[in-house]
Amino acid sequence: MNAFRCGTVALVGRPNTGKSSLLNRLLGQKVAIVSSKPQTTRHLVRGILSTPDCQIVFTDSPGYQTRHVDPLNRALNRRASEAAQDADAVLLVVEATRYGGADQAVLARLPRAARIVAAVNKVDLVKAGGALLQLVAKLDREQRFVAIVPVSAQTGKNIPELMRVLCGLVPEQAAIYPPDQFSDQDERFFAAEILREKLFRMLGEELPYRCEVVIDGFKLQGRLRRIEASIWVERESQKPILVGKGGGKLKRISTAARLDMEKLFGGKVYLGTWVKVKDDWSGDSRLLRQLGYG
Repeated sequence: MNAFRCGTVALVGRPNTGKSSLLNRLLGQKVAIVSSKPQTTRHLVRGILSTPDCQIVFTDSPGYQTRHVDPLNRALNRRASEAAQDADAVLLVVEATRYGGADQAVLARLPRAARIVAAVNKVDLVKAGGALLQLVAKLDREQRFVAIVPVSAQTGKNIPELMRVLCGLVPEQAAIYPPDQFSDQDERFFAAEILREKLFRMLGEELPYRCEVVIDGFKLQGRLRRIEASIWVERESQKPILVGKGGGKLKRISTAARLDMEKLFGGKVYLGTWVKVKDDWSGDSRLLRQLGYG
């Protein structure tokens, strides 16, 4: 009988390779927010997967930002580097349809001693099998990967094989968490993330990057969760864009977030949202520390 294995795996990659979607697929449920916009992930999102033989604590990190490097993005890059440094293994997620200098820049940032698995995601979008084989051969020439696994977070293709590889890389030791626990984050964290996801999905291209969500209050009243949240923007001119005519856009965003919270928490939620102006919060080191970006 094989010994039980338990350890940590950090998901890293450039923005928009599907790291969060892959984490959700691995866990079989949604713990990481997802949108079509890059750099949706800002916090380290930990998801726990337990099987009869193995427990893996996955850490989904922000995508490495190499073009727009402001104080916020520098903090996010540090966070991703720390996640890779502390993990037993690193899962580098790349796109099957696109691999280039930005991906290689991420690889260069990883610790030389790290045991790295390349997950070639979005293979469902590859029309010619030869192109995928060429990419796998190119990755193999990097000589830094203990394994290269083509996968699809969308369809689930090769997810069992990826899990088999990752379980073999974590140490033999007892489980850290109970088998039914799927994250070490609390409901307050997930409430903020769900609301921020709706901002990314329901606003234009630029404004979501200028927004942050702060949970001001979270109270359990019987079976009702009463949540008060502030949405920070950086300019007074951004406020009406978010609120919308007669408050309609903010109401739609809040309703979508509330419904997702009720689904995740398994109970009724009251969600109160306010939009506040925090001048240039993404460039303010003091505010970034207050938000936990360090």
